[in-house]
Amino acid sequence: MDFGLTEEHLMIRDAARDFAKNELLPGVIERDTHQRFPAEQVKKMGELGFLGMMADPKYGGGGMDTVSYVLVMEELSKIDASASVIVSVNNSLVCWGLDTFGTEAQKEKYLTKLTTGESIGAFCLSEPEAGSDATSQKTTAIDKGDHYVLNGTKNWITNGNSADYYLVIAQTDREKKHRGINAFIVEKGWDGFEVGVKEDKLGIRGSDTHSLIFNDVKVPKENRIGEDGFGFKFAMKTLSGGRIGIAAQALGIASGAYELAREYSKVRKAFGTEICNHQAIAFKLADMHTSITAARHMVMKSAWDKDMGKNYDMSGAMAKLYASQVAMDVTVEAVQVHGGNGYVKEYHVERLMRDAKITQIYEGTSEIQKIVISRGLLQD
Repeated sequence: MDFGLTEEHLMIRDAARDFAKNELLPGVIERDTHQRFPAEQVKKMGELGFLGMMADPKYGGGGMDTVSYVLVMEELSKIDASASVIVSVNNSLVCWGLDTFGTEAQKEKYLTKLTTGESIGAFCLSEPEAGSDATSQKTTAIDKGDHYVLNGTKNWITNGNSADYYLVIAQTDREKKHRGINAFIVEKGWDGFEVGVKEDKLGIRGSDTHSLIFNDVKVPKENRIGEDGFGFKFAMKTLSGGRIGIAAQALGIASGAYELAREYSKVRKAFGTEICNHQAIAFKLADMHTSITAARHMVMKSAWDKDMGKNYDMSGAMAKLYASQVAMDVTVEAVQVHGGNGYVKEYHVERLMRDAKITQIYEGTSEIQKIVISRGLLQD
């Protein structure tokens, strides 16, 4: 077993850490308060190569491994989970999906812009009645010969208004159930495509989350991803990798909260000494650090499985299930360590606590992760 990181991994991690502290930290509270999309920071992340890390260099990607990607996700998420989820969606779902399953023409037209940050992507699976139950797609794509006609609504779409390209999952043949689902590349601005109202969220408030409405949107046949009926398999394969990114985000949120709590405990005094000298606080820090370390091993293992070409469905699901719980537990305790100050925005931990909750919900709820894990356990 080798638990060490290569020099390249360390350089990538340090670059992400410096960017988070120098570019994301200034203004992060204001962006959260006013639900302001970090457009300037996203552009810089594109220039640094953070938006297409794992994609083929032939299409402008970094050609990096998944371990590098989760290292970046953790560092960005320590400071600003709103920014890191943009990185996660663009990398894990959009770029990876196109790089792995797209045609050469699709990669040349779309992927080359997505990897560099010239354009931003969105992944559109969830609907008002199809969140965890992804097979119950109400959005339809009717085959008209040389094109499809898309109708329906998608909900809770990250980058909903900021994206240029959208990967949309829709039902073409309802009788075939999940085998009748397809995935399409839709461009912003096409006739009949409307961006709905922005959601007013508990956390990740700097990320713009919208509903999307499709009214007789004409989608060229060449914008279908894969063979007819491949859409559900495409969504599930893509989300398996996406879970690793969200697990890394949860890990980063927990790590950021822990670091703030540890430093605060060294300067805050109570009963004549720094509070870190009180066993009640010291033991909290010990528990936080232990659970974060365990979560980090699980996240890294799932990333390593993916890089080694192993099946990462279970390891990714376990990493997301555990890391998201750790994020919730650690951020709550970080607020407790800060006492009354933890309830105040300027100390950051209350925002991290709010941001943590979504990691148990999007890209598969914790309950869905348990379904994935239990099915994997019982397959012989």
